[in-house]
Amino acid sequence: MSKKRIDKLKMAGALCLSLMLLAGCKSLMTGSEEPTISGVAPAGLSPNDSVERAIGAKEHPKIVKAYGGAYEYRKLEQMVSKLVGRLVGSSSEPSRPYRVTILNSPTVNAFALPGGYLYVTRGLIALANDKAELAAVLAHEMAHVTSRHAIARAAARQNSELVSKVMDKMVSERTKGATIKARHLVTLASFSQVQELEADKIGIETAYLSGLDPFAASRFLQTMGDYAAYLTGRSEQGNKANFLSSHPATPERIKAAVFAARRYGGPEIGTRERDAYLDAIDGILFGDAPDEGFVRGNSYIHPALRIRFSPPEGYRLENTSKAVLAVAPDGSAMRFDGVNVSPDVPLTNYLTSGWVSGLITGSIREQVINGHPAILAAAEAKGWTFRIALIRVKSATYRFVFATTMPNATFESAIAETVNSFQTLTHDQAAAFKPLQITIVTAGYGDTVQKMAARMAGANDGETLFRILNDIKTGEHLKRGQKLKLVTPMR
Repeated sequence: MSKKRIDKLKMAGALCLSLMLLAGCKSLMTGSEEPTISGVAPAGLSPNDSVERAIGAKEHPKIVKAYGGAYEYRKLEQMVSKLVGRLVGSSSEPSRPYRVTILNSPTVNAFALPGGYLYVTRGLIALANDKAELAAVLAHEMAHVTSRHAIARAAARQNSELVSKVMDKMVSERTKGATIKARHLVTLASFSQVQELEADKIGIETAYLSGLDPFAASRFLQTMGDYAAYLTGRSEQGNKANFLSSHPATPERIKAAVFAARRYGGPEIGTRERDAYLDAIDGILFGDAPDEGFVRGNSYIHPALRIRFSPPEGYRLENTSKAVLAVAPDGSAMRFDGVNVSPDVPLTNYLTSGWVSGLITGSIREQVINGHPAILAAAEAKGWTFRIALIRVKSATYRFVFATTMPNATFESAIAETVNSFQTLTHDQAAAFKPLQITIVTAGYGDTVQKMAARMAGANDGETLFRILNDIKTGEHLKRGQKLKLVTPMR
């Protein structure tokens, strides 16, 4: 949560707290959030390169801002730039210009805009293990550009919206109209899934023609699935794609990627260039940026704001630029952010100013939390039960909102534990928390996975994260001289 933005965060209403359930486009490679592209040509038109570049140029500043700016790290930028150039030379359009931006975000994401704008987050770069894996991602996004997938998808979406409007006007029977629209949505989703598999196939071919391991795509898809399971505490094994999902399920994509790679030979074909890759990422920032605060275990700490709180064990914390989110195993959710409330305005006045739907005024009570004035209240709206806590620290106001569809004693206990854990830090306490980085080390004689994992910082399960970051499977042992990624405090 950015200190610069803390005064600007606004609540659009209690029901905007769908929290972790927000729907949206998916990343072209990774399946995480992708920005919506506006300003595309109307359906049926095929824009030329200049129009595509204009679209990319218009959206580029928005993308960079939304993802925390560009990440500047000279040797990493040089490596990525050379790799893109290498892939372009082996692509179907070797004369097409590209602009690649490394985004300062810990999320694992990559996507492309029309006109050759490529984006990859430092979070994805930290997760990849060699040049071949990063090339698989970049070549996939390049394939979306050369195949004009974004333009085709936007045209299909416009057509879908047109069909929906026509159905609303022409079909009198609601059930029949809903069925027709649902079928059209399935068609649109299938169209998108076909694009993803096509981009995988083209990207694998491009990477192979560049002399890189064509099996890297399937390997990295598996790593991303493992990392997602680590972050959420859920296994992706056997995960099925929803029939309205724009992306095929990970197991399906892995199988398709392996099949595509086998056209070029066995698993040893092509190079991985792992050592050169690890040298380029040595020292890059890992996890949250310093001005966004840090998630450490089950705690959120913001050294600049000098605050800290901890939800109960089992809650999975996610730090975003706008808020800190958390989800419990039973689906209960939490949002924490800062709001711009004048110190002269009583907290009760702010609470009752209209931003909470279904506020139960009789539930409002004042409290002191670790020396700070606070207000607690309850709300109910559209099947959701909410608990709100406002805490004032000098001129700053912080806000917790908890949501569940199944209120019970466990939910109430979690709220009390989280809110009561909120505290301010001394300067020395705040200074003790450092950002994390990827540090490359070399395994020596007698080094084991367990010994190396014990050196990992900021992880709930250091061994699991160590294995994922280094693609070390259960039962595999370290080799003397093997280069490895560790997460350590920034030097």
